[in-house]
Amino acid sequence: MLRLENVSKQYGSFKAVNNLSLTVEAGDFFGFLGPNGAGKTTTIKMIAGLITCTEGSISIDGFDIQKNPEEAKRIIGYIPDLPYLYERLTGKEFLLFSGGLYGLSHKQLHEEVDRVISLLQIGNWVNKRTEDYSQGMKQRISIASSLLHHPKFLLVDEPMVGLDPQSAKIVKDVFVQLAQTGTAIVMSTHSLHVAEEICQRIGVIKEGQLIFNDKLDSLKAFKDKEYKDLEYFFLELMQ
Repeated sequence: MLRLENVSKQYGSFKAVNNLSLTVEAGDFFGFLGPNGAGKTTTIKMIAGLITCTEGSISIDGFDIQKNPEEAKRIIGYIPDLPYLYERLTGKEFLLFSGGLYGLSHKQLHEEVDRVISLLQIGNWVNKRTEDYSQGMKQRISIASSLLHHPKFLLVDEPMVGLDPQSAKIVKDVFVQLAQTGTAIVMSTHSLHVAEEICQRIGVIKEGQLIFNDKLDSLKAFKDKEYKDLEYFFLELMQ
């Protein structure tokens, strides 16, 4: 589903991402971890087609994100770390607007909006203007908008920011359900306990290079040390 081949991103003399190769298949739930400045956000933005790579190639379901951006982006559901909503629209109006960008028919659009509202258990506040929303409410609308077109590939950047425990549980359950039904998910997060709870595979990037990429089970044999939790493993890698 997702293929990164020898991808690098250079800013002047600084190499933010260095020769990164990665494959994520349909149904994979991949947790993308790394400290601040490691290259996570740069990689996420290159995959989303927001910035171009200096070297290498990125393809989604066979479509090159730079050569065939429209075809590739129709497959992606993108959830940024900071949701941007139009404050004069209600949450439902924003969802209708977002779904319209994918060319859904009027009937299908309203059906899909009702579906994601129910899926994410969004309450009556969906009919209020988004300027009155909390950070968590904005995040849930942003997540809902990314699912309207049934994306084959979900790209997620820090999804739990601002969510209360109940909302976070709803979102985590939705992500797991999507992966189980064949959606490929790449999730960048600093919440190590969330990654450990719901991801199948973990990738760790440090100074622009992918230094670990494997299933969670393999962490238990890491350096022949007793595995405690993902936080312990992550801190060991950062040494």
